[in-house]
Amino acid sequence: MLLRTFTSAIFSAFAAAHPVLADDSYSDVIDLEVRPGWTQPDGTHIAALHLTLAPGWKTYWRAPGDAGIAPQFGWKGSRNIDNLSLIWPTPQVFDQNGLRSIGYKDQLVIPLQITPDSDGAGIRIKGNIDLGICKDICIPQTLSFDHLIDVISSEPDPVIAAAMASSPYSAGEAGVSSASCTLNPIDGGLRISATIHMPHSGGTEYAVIEAGDPQIWASQAETHRQGGQLTASSDLIHVNQSSFALDRSAVRITVLGQQHAVDIRGCAPG
Repeated sequence: MLLRTFTSAIFSAFAAAHPVLADDSYSDVIDLEVRPGWTQPDGTHIAALHLTLAPGWKTYWRAPGDAGIAPQFGWKGSRNIDNLSLIWPTPQVFDQNGLRSIGYKDQLVIPLQITPDSDGAGIRIKGNIDLGICKDICIPQTLSFDHLIDVISSEPDPVIAAAMASSPYSAGEAGVSSASCTLNPIDGGLRISATIHMPHSGGTEYAVIEAGDPQIWASQAETHRQGGQLTASSDLIHVNQSSFALDRSAVRITVLGQQHAVDIRGCAPG
């Protein structure tokens, strides 16, 4: 059952997109610009990819849910970048034809934290994003970008700063006292069950479990709360339908609540 559900979800997402793959009538649905940002006192540079969507359209978070398409980034051609990390703003939870998807509407600003190879030199941000966008249908899009940041500023960009401020709390900031995981074999994979001791994040809470390996697919988590304890369970399966070992320290659990979100890195053995 798990393998059939996994295969069906992937097939459905791309089957819906395929008929319009070569149709350029959707080229004005999403726009991308690079915001050059500023350099921080420690020498790291903050820039951003700013995506603007037409009314009614949405795109997806790094863990897009059962009805979404995960974005894929390529950075070929970038220069003077020793390390680059993405800072994801807190996404929204959508119901899409009875399936849960996780993403953004109207716009998405993804801050980039860059450690340059050479301080004081220009930074070239070049590459592309393969992503899905949805309204009445879902279609794949490839967006290219190329921007040379050769004027270094120390003045923060308020748009980028707002996106950074909207990112999930860390476990420490949210008062998470412990997070543990148990693993049990299932047909074709593993079932991971997380027990998290943390204050309520407001309203209906949704947990998203990521295995820390892009080759391992995680099902929509079943989430329950009892007092100060939140539990979440997902089924994990390798995309090649092969066996795998799970590194608990690489597991990432995001709790999405009405008041705030929480980003929990790693879980102890349960």
